[in-house]
Amino acid sequence: MKKVSEKILYQGNWLELKESSYDNNGIEVKWEMVDRKISKITVAIIAKLIPSERYVFIKQYRIPIRNYMIGFPAGVSDGKDLEHDIKKELKEETGYSGEIIKISPVLKSNPGLTDETVRIAIVEINENMFENINPRQELEPSEEIEVILLKKEEIRDFIKEQTKKGVDIGVGVWYTFNWII
Repeated sequence: MKKVSEKILYQGNWLELKESSYDNNGIEVKWEMVDRKISKITVAIIAKLIPSERYVFIKQYRIPIRNYMIGFPAGVSDGKDLEHDIKKELKEETGYSGEIIKISPVLKSNPGLTDETVRIAIVEINENMFENINPRQELEPSEEIEVILLKKEEIRDFIKEQTKKGVDIGVGVWYTFNWII
């Protein structure tokens, strides 16, 4: 396929809706897509408290789905200092400080809608460190986030319970704790 043209259909503060036209061996293909204006890099954080072996989840109201969702701490990165951005998002959303164990390669989460990339960070949090004993979130004024701590063996039942209550579950949470572990 060869890109022929692109036009902006809508431009907001954070996102743009674009229509792209492609030539696929003489057949015109049009596709609508969403672009982030500031950065296309997002980070998702799978964090575990040590020594209790509890995983860190968040419950947050997400306006596009008009519902609460269980997910991992996450945010946008400018790409200049990924490790700093991961630690900043973890601290902001959960109050915890942790050590990054590994970071995934660049991943695509929804390539039919956006060219946004995702990096998944595995983080260990020493819950005996002074700053992690009584963690305090540093939320932005528009954020309302509940921190949820669960042992691995509690996660599946928790997901089922939340689903029965009508709470949505993030795809990463489902993959990680229902199919992989």
